[in-house]
Amino acid sequence: MSASLPPVFLLAGPTASGKSAHALQWAAQTGGVIVNADSMQLYHDVPILTARPSAADEAAAPHRLYGHLSGQDLWSTGDWVRAVKPYIDDALSGGQPLCLVGGTGLYFLSLIRGLSEIPDIDDAVRQKARQAYADMGEAAFRALLRPHDPAAEARIAANDRQRLTRALEVFWQTGRSLSDWQKTNRPFVPQGRYQLTLLSPDRDTLYRRCDQRFTQMMAQGALEEVESLMAKGLRPDWPIMRVLGLSELCAYLRDEMTLEAAIALAQQKTRNYAKRQTTFFGNQFKG
Repeated sequence: MSASLPPVFLLAGPTASGKSAHALQWAAQTGGVIVNADSMQLYHDVPILTARPSAADEAAAPHRLYGHLSGQDLWSTGDWVRAVKPYIDDALSGGQPLCLVGGTGLYFLSLIRGLSEIPDIDDAVRQKARQAYADMGEAAFRALLRPHDPAAEARIAANDRQRLTRALEVFWQTGRSLSDWQKTNRPFVPQGRYQLTLLSPDRDTLYRRCDQRFTQMMAQGALEEVESLMAKGLRPDWPIMRVLGLSELCAYLRDEMTLEAAIALAQQKTRNYAKRQTTFFGNQFKG
């Protein structure tokens, strides 16, 4: 590795933008370690549906934090940071360089802007927030959150139940808004010790890649992957249900829609997600 390059390489971008191939090129040039920064690739039961690196890819370079969770597990951004911090500390201390690659924007923000030391949330408070969302629906829940944390309510994307309930549970637990807590953040990777590269294909190319990749996933066995997961007792409230395409293929397997409709809807949702990721990265990492 060139002495002029920082020890941590942050490789971000929307789904289907070519991050994994880019990361492998980086690893071949540096001899470094690739670390997952994608919240869906943490799940071990859906390697095809989450476009996880293949066995050949993992043999070509060290990969960490892929297939780390079961379908019932839910990791916060803080959980991910705690898991990745030993690798970062080692790289910053002269160990192997790291490439953190993925599409989960909050993971990258947490590294370069830090996380606040929010007290632990009581289980009863967390359950109260989740139940309120389930009972009220998103619109009413947002109205409940807005007076306490208007900044969080405004920036959290539609349908992001996890982060909406997180914002309210923090206020209920501490009496302070999540946005207020976040003002005390400290970065985990100091400025000057990392390089950030953002992959951003033009929209038509990105959408075409999204559609083609889902078609490839189906050919590679994504449906069988979902069947296996359903046989394990998959529930609608499991965190893994956020994986793109999973709910649509489940609906097909329950005879609730045709396979063609399930694929089309999954592709549409993937394109929508890629658009949101592109907007997020563009807004957060300008210049």
